[in-house]
Amino acid sequence: MPDTLYQIMGRHRAEPLPERKPSWLKVRAPGGPNYMRLKHLMRELDLHSVCEEAHCPNVGECWEHGTATFMILGDVCTRNCAYCAVAHGRPPKYDIAEPERVAQAIAEMGLQHAVITSVDRDDLPDFGAYIFAETIRQIHERIPGCSVEVLVPDFQGDEDSIRTVLEAGPEIYNHNTETVPRLYKKARPGGRYPRVMEIFRYAKRIAPDIPTKSGMILGMGETIEEVITVMRDLRDVDVDILTLGQYLRPSDAHIALDRYYTPQEFKRLYEIGMEMGFRHVESGPLVRSSYHAWEQVQAAGV
Repeated sequence: MPDTLYQIMGRHRAEPLPERKPSWLKVRAPGGPNYMRLKHLMRELDLHSVCEEAHCPNVGECWEHGTATFMILGDVCTRNCAYCAVAHGRPPKYDIAEPERVAQAIAEMGLQHAVITSVDRDDLPDFGAYIFAETIRQIHERIPGCSVEVLVPDFQGDEDSIRTVLEAGPEIYNHNTETVPRLYKKARPGGRYPRVMEIFRYAKRIAPDIPTKSGMILGMGETIEEVITVMRDLRDVDVDILTLGQYLRPSDAHIALDRYYTPQEFKRLYEIGMEMGFRHVESGPLVRSSYHAWEQVQAAGV
């Protein structure tokens, strides 16, 4: 690895974590008129958003701009990832009418690009793939000009479930890698790093024209070398769009924060990713998978 990269990023965290978050991670508390309108709409239609459930730091900015990431299939996850704030346990029966309500909300918001995600539903025979597909179809039918990005769970690597979603025609197929292989057992015990790469191989074989996307959160103890290796692995399976953001520990019960990456470090990772051949890299302290998703689509030429 070039010495200049180590000069910018350092081989190891040399100083203890500061007691307060760095200035570049500070955001305004939500509360503008559009934020309140969206919150009311979500409650009125009995819908969930990952923005709220995962304690996303960008909820105020995104909702004020009229964008949200809808979380279908309930708000209780069958897995218990060590970095995630979403509740885990035994989910209730899913709501077959949910796709129609999501499409209604998107129509009322006037979105041009919608992001749909979900909790893991390992309790379902198809892991929730049908509801994803039906949500895509409902959105396209009701708002023909709206593109749909799905941020899917791993479906336990089931190719039929992946096919079900892709055949519904999303404009982007997204699955987050989240972290490096060494940390999977600790941070993402229900997941498997090789399975992630297989998912993207399946996706490109099933629907080669649908762009794929993945993301990582940094600061859980990975090394720079490991991050760059994952980036290379994602390019090897032809992932088109990459997001890189800072891990923020939801509570003391979650995996410990190892370090804060600086904006300069994120900028350098952006440059490395673009040099690798990603169509677009969104890299910054506050970046999450769906942060500025519409701008990501435009930048990648999707």
